[in-house]
Amino acid sequence: MSDFRQDFIRFALDKQVLKFGEFITKAGRKSPYFFNAGLFNDGASTLSLSRFYARSIVESGIAFDMLFGPAYKGIILAAAAGMALAEQGRNVPFAYNRKEAKDHGEGGTLVGAPLQGKVLIIDDVISAGTSVRESVELIRAAGAEPAGVAIALDRMERGQGELSAVQEVAQQHGLPVVAIATLKDLLGFLEHSTELAAHLDAVRAYRAQYGVNN
Repeated sequence: MSDFRQDFIRFALDKQVLKFGEFITKAGRKSPYFFNAGLFNDGASTLSLSRFYARSIVESGIAFDMLFGPAYKGIILAAAAGMALAEQGRNVPFAYNRKEAKDHGEGGTLVGAPLQGKVLIIDDVISAGTSVRESVELIRAAGAEPAGVAIALDRMERGQGELSAVQEVAQQHGLPVVAIATLKDLLGFLEHSTELAAHLDAVRAYRAQYGVNN
């Protein structure tokens, strides 16, 4: 496990963004853990999160010219990731969309830099893949090219078929998806944690029941 992925899981636990217990997912599954990136809700935690995004994006090697954040969570994530990349000497423009079109001012649904070149989509997780699909359509409609998707956590569990939601997005749109951490990373973290060892069997069982291999 790369150190920064282990650090990210510890960070998410400290901020109670990642919790263990009994939770019901959107798919109606009983999950032994829950991840809510919306709880990175202050300046310090968002700054740290942005640096984890930047690290994972750089290490992925994905070629991109700008960032795009789908409304609503993706807006702050794209802006924050852009600032963290600028800290590393890579200054890229970013844009985001509104849910409703604006009929005054600059108008339309897109805000920020013009969509052009290779565009990397920044979001928190991929559940049904709806926001990615909408983002891809917006980017292509503007004459730009989707370059990939960066997310915080890949749960590595099956969607409607045998593929995970992340794998479905990658297959349907032909895009690489990079995550700061995955369920496999979480299991690795638990295997080396005496404090959280009690949750290891439940997470392993959940992966065995609902997970995908890669």
